[in-house]
Amino acid sequence: MGKMVGSATNPRAVRQVVFSVSADSNSGVSSDQTTVFAAVSSDGGSMAGTDFGCREDVQRLLAEKMKGKNKTDYKGKSEQMIEYIKRLRICIRWYMELEDGYMEEQEKLLNMLGSEERRHGELEFQLRAKMDELDAITKELREQNSSMQEKFTNEELEKLAAVKSYENEREARVAAENSRDALSTDLERVTQEKKRISDQLKMLQETNRRLQEYNTSLQQYNSNLQNEANKNGETISRFQKERSVIMESLTTARDHANSLKSQLDASRSSQQKAMKLKEELRKEVSCLRIELQQVRDDRDHLSTQAQSLTFEVDNYRELYKKSTKDLDNITLKIIALEKACSSQREKIQLLGDQLAASGEKLKRADLTTIETITEYEELKRTVDDLQDRLAEAEFQIVEAEKLRKKLHNTILELKGNIRVFCRVRPLLPDSDLSDTDREVVSYPTSIEYLGRGIDLTHNAQMYSFTFDKVFNHEASQEDVFVEISQLVQSALDGYKVCIFAYGQTGSGKTYTMMGNTGCAEQKGLIPRSLEQIFQTSQSLQCQGWKYKMQASILEIYNETIRDLLSPSRPSTLDTNGGLCKQYTIKHDANGNTIISDLTIVDVCSISEVSFLLQQAAESRSVGRTQMNEQSSRSHFVFTLRIFGVNESTEQQVQGVLNLIDLAGSERLAKSGSTGDRLKETQAINKSLSALSDVIFAIGKKDDHVPFRNSKLTYLLQPCLGGDSKTLMFVNISPGASSVGESLCSLRFAARVNSCEIGIPRRQIQIRCSDSRLS
Repeated sequence: MGKMVGSATNPRAVRQVVFSVSADSNSGVSSDQTTVFAAVSSDGGSMAGTDFGCREDVQRLLAEKMKGKNKTDYKGKSEQMIEYIKRLRICIRWYMELEDGYMEEQEKLLNMLGSEERRHGELEFQLRAKMDELDAITKELREQNSSMQEKFTNEELEKLAAVKSYENEREARVAAENSRDALSTDLERVTQEKKRISDQLKMLQETNRRLQEYNTSLQQYNSNLQNEANKNGETISRFQKERSVIMESLTTARDHANSLKSQLDASRSSQQKAMKLKEELRKEVSCLRIELQQVRDDRDHLSTQAQSLTFEVDNYRELYKKSTKDLDNITLKIIALEKACSSQREKIQLLGDQLAASGEKLKRADLTTIETITEYEELKRTVDDLQDRLAEAEFQIVEAEKLRKKLHNTILELKGNIRVFCRVRPLLPDSDLSDTDREVVSYPTSIEYLGRGIDLTHNAQMYSFTFDKVFNHEASQEDVFVEISQLVQSALDGYKVCIFAYGQTGSGKTYTMMGNTGCAEQKGLIPRSLEQIFQTSQSLQCQGWKYKMQASILEIYNETIRDLLSPSRPSTLDTNGGLCKQYTIKHDANGNTIISDLTIVDVCSISEVSFLLQQAAESRSVGRTQMNEQSSRSHFVFTLRIFGVNESTEQQVQGVLNLIDLAGSERLAKSGSTGDRLKETQAINKSLSALSDVIFAIGKKDDHVPFRNSKLTYLLQPCLGGDSKTLMFVNISPGASSVGESLCSLRFAARVNSCEIGIPRRQIQIRCSDSRLS
């Protein structure tokens, strides 16, 4: 027996639901089918002959209809059903594998998206490194600019030094010219002195000539006056002394002339040296003029370079400002990314080696700004492609969910749109104490009827019945709910679902439906179903589903509708046994049931619904009979309308879940009812009889179905036909005193179980044995 998961928090949970549904299909077939299912499950090779490659194969499988020779050809139908369920299991397995592929693809896409985001972060880090490099280049350019300025300053200083040197040279040249002029003046003065000395020499020569002539005359005079020599001896001595003096003067003059001549030669040589120096100075001045012109040209060139460098520095400054702003923005982004990635630092540490290797590669790569932008655009296109693939995967998941719903509905249709479960309550220590000496209920132990058959002994005769599922007195509330949880899921999928409990009074119907809300293990089907609906609806929010739910609770007492949630509901009945306020039942074209003036409450949580159930339980009509001290005297109907919208796929679903606790059936003679209790019993039996008439008419496909014979059947009209799902719980008492009522309930349930509404799904066997008890 498969277990049904109450809520699905992810697509794998949905897959578990489908698998459990396929597993639960074993509980709705005969023992022959169960044996075949076991063989199919143990030998996977027998199902390998059918392959599903696309949705068209699945749709053809779902559209395939069962064919039989006639309605009583149960064996042929069973064989077709076995083969169909084999193929359906293969389809479900293919769907599960496809869904696993979708999940792996989605995880792969998410991983790729994460890696691309990390790569984007690395690119931003690289861009930041590039900005740092630009800052370094800017700093280097600044240093070059400062060095160029220093060089320019040095060149200016050298230029000033050259100008100063030129001025010094010019002053030296002026001094040399002045010296030359002075030498020229000295030369003229020496020339004049030479001329004067020459004149003096000529005069001395003339004097010497004269002296010679005078000497000659003197000699002549001496010869003439030789005689007067003695007389003139002193005069001659005196003259000789004068002559010595004159000769000394002449020698001195000659020496002075020689010195003047040497001075003249020195002056001439110094003049020649001055001329040579002047010529060299002229050449040096020409070279200095050429160098000065070159320095001026270099200065103009350096000025032009300085202006261009200043312009480039301004451009670099503007670029630096822009880069600083961009760097600030990138820094803010990096800070935000660091905060966002703080939770992933452990993973980043594990990938440190790879990042270091990638960093080395990025350092070796000389990426330009254009390449970075190109790579960013490629990254953006990759992200867009990943998002498109992710959207496609989500679309495939949505389509798979649609297929899951269709398969789920197909499996439930195979089990039957109307199914019957039987539940035997335990013996009560007070009321059933006298019945312990004789057991009237037993269960077959054969594999064919295990968990599906029940035997009832009455008047030494055994009656055997077979239903979709039989729960013995040891079954817990959880065991019962697991079997019906699939129908609750169908209500969320957008179908109309009706679950009602039928049986004699005191057989445990109210306990099955409501249970004991104070104990978690004893909660009934109604609170457990609502818990599953709210949990599943919350888990589907991650897929884009939003649900709105409305609850209403009423009872049908003596064929009169009473609103159990009305704040102004009267506590007493009128004289005719009805309520003062009348309610009208209407059905619209979409199959929705509308009851005029009925209180409908929007509910959002299980606590709100629990409060409504407690309020309704306090207002429900109960009474005491000979068969039960607290017997339900009305049909309790809880209705939950479910409206679901998926904003991403624009899907809408509208389902209805009816959970009904019918009033207890009982024989008039045995119940001992009189007065109002008699009217209540007659109304209850009439409505139950109308319910059986409606079910039999639907099973026979009659043209007219008597829905209007009872308020109960007319209220449940949309849930008893079409693609609606209906489940009847027949509750029986194990006591020997109630064996007659139990036999009537089982016979009614067997008749309902034999009706084929929708797709034929099972073979019904009602066995009677005349064997007597030993």
